[in-house]
Order: sequence, then structure tokens, then C-alpha cells
Amino acid sequence: MAKTIPFSGNTQAARARAAKAMLLPLPRATAEELALQVHLALDSLRRGQGSVSAAQTVTQAMLLVAFIVEAGYGTLTPEALRTADAASAACFERGRTSGEWVLERAGYEIFAAIATVYDHQLQKAPLWAVTEASDRLDRFSAGEPYQAVARKRA
Repeated sequence: MAKTIPFSGNTQAARARAAKAMLLPLPRATAEELALQVHLALDSLRRGQGSVSAAQTVTQAMLLVAFIVEAGYGTLTPEALRTADAASAACFERGRTSGEWVLERAGYEIFAAIATVYDHQLQKAPLWAVTEASDRLDRFSAGEPYQAVARKRA
């Protein structure tokens, strides 16, 4: 039987493979799973059967889309971002005061457009852009500075 060559996790070849992997998009199954969570949350808010979790999910997707757009993948106008932010704030306010977690029609439409951009980004943007956006979202959620780190360009 042939003997396999052991690869150490800290070799130059392993680092090169990891660096190359960061240039590829997410695996399709992962991208579809992430997108599905946003679409399900959005649908529940459209039907008036949402929850704080659903509102958080679509709001986080909005921020992720904005961060990935800043990295150069996809488009989202500042006006669309402001409109979505206002719709999100209204959804949270209504949910906290009345217990009804719903997006009004205009809010739903802008978030549906954002979900479409998110779908495309998850399928096409490199892993480094999605990872960086996720890290920025984590810092934003923790109340820490979340601005993009300047990246070296080749």
C-alpha cells in the first residue's frame, strides 16, 4: 500500500492553499443556507408573523450587504440603505411596542431587493470579503469600531 505524505498545518504549502481558498466564493450549500435564513425571516415579517429574531436577521443581512459592497462586490445605493435602515427601525419600534413584528410594504420591497443582492454576493464574492464583512458586523454588534481595514492591493 502506498504511503501518504503527511502535510503539516503550518507549512508554506498549507498557507498557500488557505490563501487561495479565501479567493473563492463560499461553497454553494453554505451560501444557499445563509440566503435561505434571510428569505425565511423576510417572509415572516411580510406576513406579520415575524419575531425579533427575524427582524435582526434581515437587519444583519442589510449591514453585511453594505459591508460587502464596500469591499467591491455588488451595488447598494446610499438611499436604499437609508430606506432599509428606516424600515428596520420602524419594525423594531412596532415590535417592541405592540408585539407585532412586521415590515410594511415599502420596507419589505427594499429588503427583498437587498436579499437579492445578498444572494448574488454569497454566490460570487470571495470568502475574504464575506469573512471581513462578518467580522465587521460582529464588531458593530459589540459596539466596537467596525470600519474596514485598509487592504493591500496587488
